[in-house]
Amino acid sequence: MGTTTTRSLESAAQGLLGAEADEGFKGFTKLLIQPGYEFKVVDGLLTNFHQPESTLVALVAGFASLERVKACYQWAIERKFRLFSYGDLTVWTSPSVDKVWK
Repeated sequence: MGTTTTRSLESAAQGLLGAEADEGFKGFTKLLIQPGYEFKVVDGLLTNFHQPESTLVALVAGFASLERVKACYQWAIERKFRLFSYGDLTVWTSPSVDKVWK
């Protein structure tokens, strides 16, 4: 999932969007996902390296923890990744999924 889809799915899971019988969910959300947020349905993110101090970094940190995000960004910087450029990508999995990979 990307950040927009993540916000949409989490908003729907919390009942913040109206459900239409044949049209799916509709509405607007003001859901701000940040550290401490408890995810209801999303267990993975595919997203860019986002600008520091943005709400998108807050969403990723809410998913993966601020410490983990900082460590990954530092790792990428040390390896001269082209952060914030077209084509960059991060893949984040939930802690429960991480246990399977270790």
